Amino acid sequence: MTISLPHQAPQAADEASARELLELAAGALRSRRLAEVEEIRLAVQWAVTQGHPRDDRDPMVTPGGDGTPPVRDHAIPELAMARETHPATTRALIADGLDLVHRLPRTWAVVEAGDCEPWVARKVAVISRALLSEQVGRVDRAVAKAIGGHAPSTVLEIARAKVIEADPETHRAERERSRHERYVRLSRTDEFGYRHIIARVTAGDAAWIDAMVDRVADILAETMGHDHNHDELRSLAMGWLARPVDLLKLLLEHTNDDAGTDSGEPGEPGESGEPEQPAWAPDHMADTVDRLCSLPARKLARLRGRGRLFVHVTDDALHTGRGVARVEGVGPIDVRQLHEVLGDADVTLTPVLDLAQRRRVDAYEHPEVAKDHVWVQTGGDCFPWTPRTANRDGVDFDHAVPYDDTGPPGQTGPHNSGPLRRRHHRTKTYGGFTTRVVGPGRHLWRTPYGQAFLVDHTGTRRVPDHQASAMAEAIEDGVELYFI
Repeated sequence: MTISLPHQAPQAADEASARELLELAAGALRSRRLAEVEEIRLAVQWAVTQGHPRDDRDPMVTPGGDGTPPVRDHAIPELAMARETHPATTRALIADGLDLVHRLPRTWAVVEAGDCEPWVARKVAVISRALLSEQVGRVDRAVAKAIGGHAPSTVLEIARAKVIEADPETHRAERERSRHERYVRLSRTDEFGYRHIIARVTAGDAAWIDAMVDRVADILAETMGHDHNHDELRSLAMGWLARPVDLLKLLLEHTNDDAGTDSGEPGEPGESGEPEQPAWAPDHMADTVDRLCSLPARKLARLRGRGRLFVHVTDDALHTGRGVARVEGVGPIDVRQLHEVLGDADVTLTPVLDLAQRRRVDAYEHPEVAKDHVWVQTGGDCFPWTPRTANRDGVDFDHAVPYDDTGPPGQTGPHNSGPLRRRHHRTKTYGGFTTRVVGPGRHLWRTPYGQAFLVDHTGTRRVPDHQASAMAEAIEDGVELYFI
């Protein structure tokens, strides 16, 4: 068995001394750090060259903190495409780089020397971004002393402490503002079809949710046997919270009433013969239970939350139980997991769209059938290097060649349309980017600086200039690449 070591000829593993391997590992670390430093330098230099608007309609933004220079908003996607990343990723790199160079120069010197992890310095830039330029020096001095020799967690703790010291009033205001930052979010789906639920709630609500999840998990342990661990049962219990009627039935069926006495135990009659309401119950409990019992099944069904999922699955997969279903906004899952996703929901079946049809209309607005055609054919946002797993909510259906009121008929349809998020739509409209549909679900992009990219079901790839020009000329000459 042999191993290949960088910058030297292959040699037998037992001939490579431990010292040589360790030295190579240290050298690889430094090389990787310096490569990341060069990426930051190039991002900062790009921001400098794009620091002036081209005209009155060219918006300027300041990604970094106070004291950093502005940059053309529409120039950021251009660099992102060159780096083969999403614009948001490159925007963050520019912001962090500008902060390090202009606001944290001592820390940047350590980063440039390759003596620390660049990602830690970038995290410090984010933590300190809200500080004014005259305040951030306190953070810079402390971090520059620590970042080369301490663990990342220690450096970040120092940075947070210095941010508070530098501006305690803003920190208090941020704490107050954070009280209103509540959310419930879903993570991306993992390879097995599971997602995380991340929520920011009050400590009190969290305690009650936790208690209810535990209570349901205990019940499930009785009904499902003890082959499931407690964490798995708690995960299953979370699903019951989304089905209030089923949850109420489950709780009622497993109510412990073996301790009731004349002392007024919840649900037991008191001295007057009437059931006493427990101290913890809200005043409306009895009325609510009565109303719930009187509801017909149709209205009971409406108590469940309503949502909309688009599921793509073949007849063969449904009948055989083998295959993959694609859920928009979720991703691919085993078709046997569909019952976990859909549960007892109402399902509307729609026929498969014939993507070979020439759906063209004479209006500016896309009819729903055209939107469905474009979305299914493209598979998501057609902007270069954009994740394709998002759902279609909030998408604009953009005319690749701008719609012309005085132009020819049939300008709207899959032959001239692509889904774009609003920010990407603005970039294409005002930033000098052009796109053409050059095949079913295939979008050719050209940037102001001459870069060309093809986006299709295989992802995003760079296209040589001569090939991009040939494709664009063919479209301009009326060659219907779209239907080849």
